[in-house]
Amino acid sequence: MADLTLTNVRPWGRAAVDIVVSDGKIRDLVPAGAAGEPGERVDGGGLLALPGFINAHAHVDKSWWGRPWVSYGGESTIAGRIAHERAERDALGIPGVDNSLTVLREFLRHGVTAVRSHVDVDLGIGLRGIDAVRGAAEALGGAIEVEIVAFPQDGVIRRPGVLDLLDQAAAHGATSVGGLDPAAIDRDPVKQLDGLFEIAERRGVGVDIHLHDGGELGAFQFELIAERTRRAGLRGKVNVSHGFALGELPAGRQADLLDELAEAGVSWSTVAPVGTAPLPWRGMRDRGMPVGLGTDGIRDLWSPFGDGDLLRVALDFARLHDLRTDEDLGYAVELATTRAAGFVHRGVHDLAAGARADIVLVDAENVQDALMRSPRRELVMSGGRVVARNGELLV
Repeated sequence: MADLTLTNVRPWGRAAVDIVVSDGKIRDLVPAGAAGEPGERVDGGGLLALPGFINAHAHVDKSWWGRPWVSYGGESTIAGRIAHERAERDALGIPGVDNSLTVLREFLRHGVTAVRSHVDVDLGIGLRGIDAVRGAAEALGGAIEVEIVAFPQDGVIRRPGVLDLLDQAAAHGATSVGGLDPAAIDRDPVKQLDGLFEIAERRGVGVDIHLHDGGELGAFQFELIAERTRRAGLRGKVNVSHGFALGELPAGRQADLLDELAEAGVSWSTVAPVGTAPLPWRGMRDRGMPVGLGTDGIRDLWSPFGDGDLLRVALDFARLHDLRTDEDLGYAVELATTRAAGFVHRGVHDLAAGARADIVLVDAENVQDALMRSPRRELVMSGGRVVARNGELLV
């Protein structure tokens, strides 16, 4: 017997179907009206159906969302923002379960059902941030799945003891260890990367490097990452976050790097920020390089921007890369859904038999219309359970 049948919905804008859900997974898709299964029935009203959104790059531990407005302060450099955050976070209760829970609820309300979140691990807070994010996820009863990257926001080599904390985080259940600008922040890219990859090999986890350095300095670090990924046998377990330099390089140099990164099995995540160089997304797609979209920080001590809506991030990606055709616009939405499956260790994430029943309904003519307007999420299903209706959470 089916647990639930979601009737009369249009997957990816195609012909209307009924989606039969059992044990939290999609069991079958049949023509609308053809499902005669007993059990609960939920009328989809002919709405457009998409898979749940996957946020491939978030910082749910950092936000002050839910508190009175916090005016931005600090110097507008990476080092300045790090220092400002370190000075002010304790007064705002960051990290904390309540802060993280508020962010996760906004994600879920916007149809995000899986998150890969970087969580600060440093000498000031140890592993408290990881525990806070886990507590927030548990409070939602599994409605949103959260994978954790242990993130050394304040540096690695320049802060003795952080490598040990990252090792503890990997033993504590983090699925990846992170790094930050090995050259610009630690001024020793070889030592930072060697330390991170040693932990990854020994603990069986991945590596995810925030890399803001531009031009050839960034390209040099891409090469170091690709070489270590091959040597450690970590294909499919290493990601570069941001990696702005890739879009700044001459075409020939760019193509050579793409070949090297793709051969090593390195993925990429981007938040498509305004003013950055477009990524060579076609070259990445054609080489099979996974690309994911994320919200980055939301209303935190780095920036007041963000609302948790991955469709808006996909639209930012489309604008930054001047996407116009229906096929390309559809690809932007795929980056926020099906193509991001690997970022949260899913083999498949789609409206297909066998996939986890993470389904989002919106009132839109087609996928492209949904991307342009980012309409309210009329229904959000996570693991076969309806968790939001009419833009409001039920959990």
